[in-house]
Order: sequence, then C-alpha cells, then structure tokens
Amino acid sequence: MSSAPLPALSTWARNLAPSPTLAVDAKAKALMAAGEDVCSFAAGEPDFDTPQHIKDACASALQAGKTKYVPTPGIEDLRKAIAESYAGTYGLKISPSQVVVSPGGKFSCYLAIMATCSPGDEVVIPAPYWVSYPEMAKLAGAVPKAVLATDKTGFKLKPEQLEAAVNSRTRLLILNSPSNPTGVVYTRLELEAVMDVAVRNNLYVLSDEIYENLVYDGLTSTCLATLNSEAQARTIVASGFSKTYSMTGWRLGTLVAPPQIAKAAAELQSQMSSNATSFAQYGALAALREREKTRASLAKMLAAFDRRRRMLHGALCAIPGVTCVLAQGAFYLFPNISSFGLSSMEFCERLLEKEKVAAVPGSAFGAEGYLRLSYATSDEIITKGAARLAKFCKGLKA
Repeated sequence: MSSAPLPALSTWARNLAPSPTLAVDAKAKALMAAGEDVCSFAAGEPDFDTPQHIKDACASALQAGKTKYVPTPGIEDLRKAIAESYAGTYGLKISPSQVVVSPGGKFSCYLAIMATCSPGDEVVIPAPYWVSYPEMAKLAGAVPKAVLATDKTGFKLKPEQLEAAVNSRTRLLILNSPSNPTGVVYTRLELEAVMDVAVRNNLYVLSDEIYENLVYDGLTSTCLATLNSEAQARTIVASGFSKTYSMTGWRLGTLVAPPQIAKAAAELQSQMSSNATSFAQYGALAALREREKTRASLAKMLAAFDRRRRMLHGALCAIPGVTCVLAQGAFYLFPNISSFGLSSMEFCERLLEKEKVAAVPGSAFGAEGYLRLSYATSDEIITKGAARLAKFCKGLKA
C-alpha cells in the first residue's frame, strides 16, 4: 500500500541557512578526531576555563536544590546585580524589571528582534555581520538588509549609508561593537552620528555588546543606551556571560531594554523557553558579586588575547597579498585575501584540505574576499597555523 507524500517542512526550516562558523568548527574537530593535525581558527569562544568561583557558586546552588523553575526574566538577585553593574560601569540607570536573563546572548538578540519586528519589516544590518543576524530576522518574518562597510572605511557603518538604506518599512538597526567578525570598536562620536539617523527615522536599535569587556589599546566600549535620552528610549542592549567570563556552554544572555520591550521579551521567552537554567544563574551572580576574583580572571585572559592579537596580526601582514585591519576588541581578525582571486569559500576549503588550517570564509559574514580568524587559541596554534597559511598563499601566488 502506497502512502501519500509527507507535507513539506516549514518556510522557516527550508529558508534558514545553517551556521557556517559552527559547521567549520565541526569539520575541524572531526578531522582532529580522525588524527589529523589541524590548526583551527574557527571557534568563537575563549579557550580559558570558567573561573573557579563561578563554578563553585553554581555547584553550591545545585547542592542547595536550586533546580526548579525560576521567574521567566531571571532570578531577582541576578537582575538586580545586572542593573547595578550597568549603573556602576556606564552610569545607565535602569530598573531590574528592564532586565531579561535568557538562554544565551544569541537568544537575547532573537528576543529583541521578535519584540520589535513584524513580518515585512526591514532590519538594517551592517556587514560584515555576525552570521546569525540575518537568519534571526528571517525567522521573525522580517527582511534583512545588509549594508557593506569594507576595510577601506574601517569596517564601520557611516551615517550616510544608514540614511540611504532606510525606507518606510525599516524598523530596526543592528549594531555590534566590539564586532564579530572584524574586532572593530566604534567611538562614542561615531555611534552618536549613527544614532542621530536612527532617531530621525524612528528606528529601534539592537546593540549587541557581548564583547564589551574584551577591548585593547586602552579603549573602553560605549554602551549605546547611554548616548542620550532618545537613545535609551529606543535601544535594546544584548549581552551575556559567555565571552567575558568564558561561560559559552552555560547559555546565559542578558537583555536590557525600555520597559515595554523588556516586558514583551519576557512574555515571548515565557512561551519559548520558560527561563534560563536556574542553577547557572547563581554562577552568573557570583561573577558580578565577587568582582575582585572576576577582574583578576578577566585581566589574565585579556593579556593573553592582546598578545595573540598582535602575534597573529604581525604574521598576517607579513604574507604578500594579505592585508589586515588590527582589531581593537573581541578576539578575531578579518584579513583581506581578495588578491588571490579565489572566493573566500574556495580559499577556506583548499586551505583546510592542503594545510589543515580551519578558517571561516568572509562570505558567511556578508563580506566576500575576507577570512575570519579567531585568536582565542594557543600561541602554538597561532604560530604553526600562520606559517601554514603563509605557505598556502605563497603557493597560490606561484
């Protein structure tokens, strides 16, 4: 007996692009598991362990039975500590009710988009962009609109570019500083100029500040919501604990927003995931409360990242045909390899095949002709991997 064909998958499932960064990382790990000597620059996570005092607080919460449902937007003490942290660090005065703790920074971004965008609305996304922004916009039924900023302009969106991209359907602008994949950090003046355009055109702004504490050269990050009262009224700040505290697997994101958006995000989360993991939130609370221990761990990690940043940047700039902007934040470099005449995907595929070096193609970030290299890896991998990359590029030029 024949059966009727099964219904098609949903529009969302059929039109969603898988994460290329996770795909490259998975392929590199599969090769390593098979015994290959792979130098991977693909992973977007610190290679440091979570600080011990954070793990201890989580373990204590488990032992104390903190394993039940908690309020959807997060435990009250953690939301209060997050609000106090924004006040102390940036002078941003918010209520704990404006804070939502989510299952990861990625989910915080998705909540912000879901709370502000309806089907058909347009979302302006400066490229190079983090790979998930366009896909999250599409999942909300919105239309992603990429605006390319190349290395010639320091990978930064200019106010006139935003003005040209806006129309009557534009609802949201997404900014990411410090940036994944480029590592650039917008100055306060640059952000003010972009925000002026957003205000004039009545846009919401999602400011992804997940790398806010990973900055170098004496710089500090600017919290977009602190620019002025207009900015605070329309800015949703997404962040989390994964990068600063090396807690990627804990899946703890934060969202700080105007009251009506925070309320909407919490209500959306109540139907999607209930709450972020209860006992993990007590680890996050320790990260904020035990500040001296946390600062010491962060300082150690930052010093290592800074050294690796300069090491990898120097090695890249020594390769004929490669140019590279020096990152000022996060833990990525985004070198230009367009001179070799290959698409970034073909370049990465051949690099992995011939030299066992894993990198993510710039096309995944909306910027053809570049690679993303993460220096959240060991000095040994950086030295060996850069030498292999130089050998590969020399072969292409021969």
